[in-house]
Amino acid sequence: MEHVRSSADLGKPTHECGICGIFGHEDAAKLTYFGLYALQHRGQESAGIAAGDGCRMTVHKDMGLVPEVFTESNLQNLSGHLAVGHVRYSTTGESSFINTQPFMVTHQGMPLAVAHNGNLVNSIDLRNHLEEKGSIFQTTMDSEIVIHLLARTINMGLTRAIKESFACIRGAYSLLLMTPDTLIAVRDPNGFRPLCLGRMSNGTHVVASETCALDLITAEYIREVEPGEVLIINKDGIESIFPWPPRRKSFCIFEQVYFARPDSDIFGSNVYAVRKRMGEILAREAKIDADFVMPFPDSGNYAAIGYSQASGIPLEMGMIRNHYVGRTFIQPSQAMRDFSVRVKLNPVRSLLKGKRVIIVEDSIIRGTTGRSRVRALRDVGTTEIHMLVACPPTRHACYYGIDFPSSEELIASQETLDGIRDHLGLDSLHYLSLDGLVESTGLPAEDFCLACFDGNYPVTPDTSFTKESLNKSGC
Repeated sequence: MEHVRSSADLGKPTHECGICGIFGHEDAAKLTYFGLYALQHRGQESAGIAAGDGCRMTVHKDMGLVPEVFTESNLQNLSGHLAVGHVRYSTTGESSFINTQPFMVTHQGMPLAVAHNGNLVNSIDLRNHLEEKGSIFQTTMDSEIVIHLLARTINMGLTRAIKESFACIRGAYSLLLMTPDTLIAVRDPNGFRPLCLGRMSNGTHVVASETCALDLITAEYIREVEPGEVLIINKDGIESIFPWPPRRKSFCIFEQVYFARPDSDIFGSNVYAVRKRMGEILAREAKIDADFVMPFPDSGNYAAIGYSQASGIPLEMGMIRNHYVGRTFIQPSQAMRDFSVRVKLNPVRSLLKGKRVIIVEDSIIRGTTGRSRVRALRDVGTTEIHMLVACPPTRHACYYGIDFPSSEELIASQETLDGIRDHLGLDSLHYLSLDGLVESTGLPAEDFCLACFDGNYPVTPDTSFTKESLNKSGC
């Protein structure tokens, strides 16, 4: 089942992927299933789990949401004490079954599986180089490159193969590797994407994209997997190594703005608290006289709470979300062009009529959904509509795993602030400053990747990554 994106989906950044791994439990696959269920917000195109019992590995994956892909029967067939799982939204590689993960191969009699969150910025050069050396690719994913690199060095031993292979790779990767008896977690030296370690009361080890996955399976949060760290988990316990020279931290700040679940802790902070602080700082930066504050559920909820509490302006829910809308539905005719927006959110007419409202949004990416939603508020008699955005204007493409790869798709790169305001049909528009956004996290600016806002890329996509440089690096 392939996910068809409706017009109502196009105005927001699209999630990347989520990963979860379990070691040391007889129901490893079932625990991974629940972990993926908690991470469903990170990818809704496909889901998969690979399991190992010490000797052999099995995998089940398909297009669709986690509960659509897995049944009690196929989970029972995924036997073993370790498992890795993946939910996907494609940022590299087309949306199709062949690109579902975990991606599993057998090399010289040893099965190996990978589940990857992130984007490799030198994937084209690596792929061309590997194909010239005889590699045959089955997918269009950059994640498959990891397997091919490992296969070329696996005779050195697993630890050495990881060190040599990942030395060739540039970009964002929080990933899980699995053999029949070993679970390996790898986080890139910049730490773009989150990855955490947990443990259950019986000693079972858990690695997941976010702490909300640990909560669902009642695992205790131990710590983050550090940038540049490799964790090797087997029957002897956990080995932690740092094979590569350290680099500057480059945590994706959009995880705090939009991607991560609000009940997760990432980069040392609780997401709910950070988003609430964004709203509090907005109240300091943008003072507006209005009857009430409201979010467009659910994206702006927490910043709206912060703004309301800091400003003293009441919070109301002026738009009601239909929680029973699936990912796809029968598409309306042109005459019903706003149906795809209204089916998800509907205004409360009696609350909005004759009122001055402040809408708090987490972000504006393409500006497609906001315009229809503002028009719906005008249609029910809202007299003033002001919008506050809990991050700065998003003007630059992302190469590290967020689905806005072209600045031409970003309204803030094409329009002035006044132009965006007029396009959306607003009375006023205010963005959170970059300093205010960083302040909300409680961390210094140098710990974050802010490239989508300021265009300063910590790892530049390198079209000149040549065969000579690959050979020098050991690849």
